[in-house]
Amino acid sequence: MHTHKGEEPGGHEPEEVDASAGYERSDVRTTGIVVFLTALGIFVVVTAVLCYGIGKVLNAQMNREDGPNSKWTKTVDVRQLGNLPSNPEMQNKVAELAQTFPTPRVQTDDGNQDVADLHAREDILLGNYSWANDAHSKVRIPIERAMELIAQRGLPLATAVQKSPLLTGDSDPVVRVPLTNGFARTAYEQDQAANVVGGK
Repeated sequence: MHTHKGEEPGGHEPEEVDASAGYERSDVRTTGIVVFLTALGIFVVVTAVLCYGIGKVLNAQMNREDGPNSKWTKTVDVRQLGNLPSNPEMQNKVAELAQTFPTPRVQTDDGNQDVADLHAREDILLGNYSWANDAHSKVRIPIERAMELIAQRGLPLATAVQKSPLLTGDSDPVVRVPLTNGFARTAYEQDQAANVVGGK
């Protein structure tokens, strides 16, 4: 259908909009909002009534199945008991369990202190004499002394291993000297050591 310029279909002319104020001057139509809120309120009330009714029906059904109350099924109001006194022996037991909680424990410092404690225990074992077993038949010696003994006596010779012939393209592996001794303090331990030295 052909319309003239400035006319909407149906023969209505568009309303002129005054944009000089810079904002909408007409009132907001609140009818839709009121209808929505009314429907929402009705829905909430109906749902609450239905839930209450279903709960009543279920409780009545369970009471019929359970039968009348006896001395074994009597409901007790625990509020009458009040606050029961704490058992000191139980509190001590809980405190002991909390102190000796088995591993794995929750780490509060990203494991830095655990690693530092592990290295401290290793240092004690590596730097001192101690029994290696409960029967006291074997002794750990300090690592410095062990290195001295090995330097004096030498390492025991292992029996020669029979080598199979190399396949085509294979070569004997070359053992390279490691760049470190395989042990390094963590950054956390180094920071602690620096703080101790700086504090003196």
